[in-house]
Amino acid sequence: MLAIRLQRMGKKKQPSYRLIVSEKHKDTQAGSLEILGHYNPLVEPSELVLKEERIKHWISVGAQPSNTVYNLLIKAGVVKGEKRKSVVITKKRQGKIDIKNTEKIQKEADAKAKAIAEKEAAKAAEEAEKEVAKAAAEEPVMEEVVEVPAEEVKTEAVDNETEKSE
Repeated sequence: MLAIRLQRMGKKKQPSYRLIVSEKHKDTQAGSLEILGHYNPLVEPSELVLKEERIKHWISVGAQPSNTVYNLLIKAGVVKGEKRKSVVITKKRQGKIDIKNTEKIQKEADAKAKAIAEKEAAKAAEEAEKEVAKAAAEEPVMEEVVEVPAEEVKTEAVDNETEKSE
């Protein structure tokens, strides 16, 4: 089975790629049937040079593009269709990601609920203060003056003196 895929070229930490046609089970460095173009992701904008006629020929013969190459061909307009996922996530890893996302969503929901409760409490406190101020403005506070007979005041003073002397 034939595959259209990327062959890594370039220096260490400076990759550039060739689009090649080769046997699917062969190593990409083991030789290819034809070079169909090149791709350099490091330059801005990324450089993609393709031989469109030859790519269409190889696809018509039955060569299958890898997921990454397929996405590049869609981006270049050579092939029409939906992009494919090029990274495969195992079920175990996906389960961990889902758990992490649900925990994150739960924390966000709790934070929102707490913020709403704090806002409501602040509004209630503000309304209570307004009501107290309104009530104070409507009814002036009058202090009651209690008259104490002079005799009671004197007896309290005498009681205090007797306690000190004892």
